[in-house]
Amino acid sequence: MSFKNYVIDKIHLILFYVFIISLISLVVFLYGNYNMGFGSIIYLNILSYTFFIIFLAYDFYRNKNYYENLSYFLENDVEDINSMLPKANNREQIFINKILRNTFKSQSNKIEALYLDKVENMDFITSWVHEIKTPISVSRLIIENSEGKDMEDVLDSIDDELDKIDNYVEQSLYYSKIDDFSKDYLISELDLKKFMNEIIKKNSKMFINKRIGLNMHDMDKTVLTDKKWLLFIVNQVLGNALKYTGKSGNIEIYAQELEKEKMLIIKDNGIGIKEADLSRVFDKGFTGETGREFTKSTGMGLYLAKKMANKLGHNIAIYSKINEYTKVEIVFPKFLEHLNVTKM
Repeated sequence: MSFKNYVIDKIHLILFYVFIISLISLVVFLYGNYNMGFGSIIYLNILSYTFFIIFLAYDFYRNKNYYENLSYFLENDVEDINSMLPKANNREQIFINKILRNTFKSQSNKIEALYLDKVENMDFITSWVHEIKTPISVSRLIIENSEGKDMEDVLDSIDDELDKIDNYVEQSLYYSKIDDFSKDYLISELDLKKFMNEIIKKNSKMFINKRIGLNMHDMDKTVLTDKKWLLFIVNQVLGNALKYTGKSGNIEIYAQELEKEKMLIIKDNGIGIKEADLSRVFDKGFTGETGREFTKSTGMGLYLAKKMANKLGHNIAIYSKINEYTKVEIVFPKFLEHLNVTKM
């Protein structure tokens, strides 16, 4: 920080001071009651400007270190802002330091969030690639060992693996869209019975292959939601119910209407979830003991379902008892409550 730059920075103060001194001198010269000649006024001006220059020089040297250290701070990478920020000498510098601390903290939080997001994305991609390779490898084995087998059974087995691939691809697509959710949804009234019939039809093969019974009742209700995003949520829930329900098991699907909300409930009599895992089933990448023991899982389905439900203004909860049942409730606020949620 040079004195020249300092003077340029203070030019408004200098001009104002010159204006005031000149005005006072003019008034004294023209209207003063004292016997003061022109020479005396010049002398007082020189004296005033001398003291003013001394003040500027003192102020410059007093703040020189602050601005030099501030320039160094702004031009170099800093890890610990508190140890690098120069000591403030006045209220203005205290305010500058406060702004820099808040800005540094805000940027650090954003960088950390971006880093964590990158790590999570890499973890998801690694897991996704690993998982999608399994049905591809199984499909190849089915084809290699298909000689002498009924082609209808072979095609049926390959179709099962293609369904798994389709589910993994769908997860990745919705995962990529989750941050831009606001650009791609439309809340409208949805007939639950018609909606669930479409989903049951899509999963009918799994119901038939595992001989799983379906008890669907009390579905004559409508809810406010986005059909496409709710379709993904319910597919994840129903897919888990089918996956973890044994042969000849049963799945019950029904709706309930309360004073301020409606609920879609999917309940199975499968293997259930251990109590220790219930609080973590919606965590990103969490598979739990059930997921590890009975089937391979990315742990992304319920995480995405929960995140989407929250963005839609819905809620999703899971209740379970090991080896007895698992019940999933998707809660839809009624109209006024839904508006209150989405405005938040």
